[in-house]
Amino acid sequence: QVQLVESGGGLVQAGGSLRLSCAASGSTFSSYAMGWFRQTPGKERAFVAAISTRGGYTSYADSVKGRFTIARDNAKHTVYLQMNSLTPEDTAVYYCAARLFWFGVSAGEYAYWGQGTQVTVSS
Repeated sequence: QVQLVESGGGLVQAGGSLRLSCAASGSTFSSYAMGWFRQTPGKERAFVAAISTRGGYTSYADSVKGRFTIARDNAKHTVYLQMNSLTPEDTAVYYCAARLFWFGVSAGEYAYWGQGTQVTVSS
């Protein structure tokens, strides 16, 4: 099992940047592919980005390509989401998730979740 704790959310103006972090503990971090998802009230949890166990493969939702970057540091058991050129449409609770071995783009494919961190982008 792995436990996940997100941090780095907050309030930012449109056009600004934030970096989210997700610290993992409890198991071999490098065995887990990691993903970021986001959710707004009344909507399903939506895929944002994912990264393979060693960081060699990444995938992004079309809505964030070119603006967001996912990265991981296996020595620090941490995955990051660098978010640039933020817009109000990026406002959501952001969750990190872990899945053994290979990443997926569907929330249902991930077994482990953090508690979420709120990102609010003002216009």
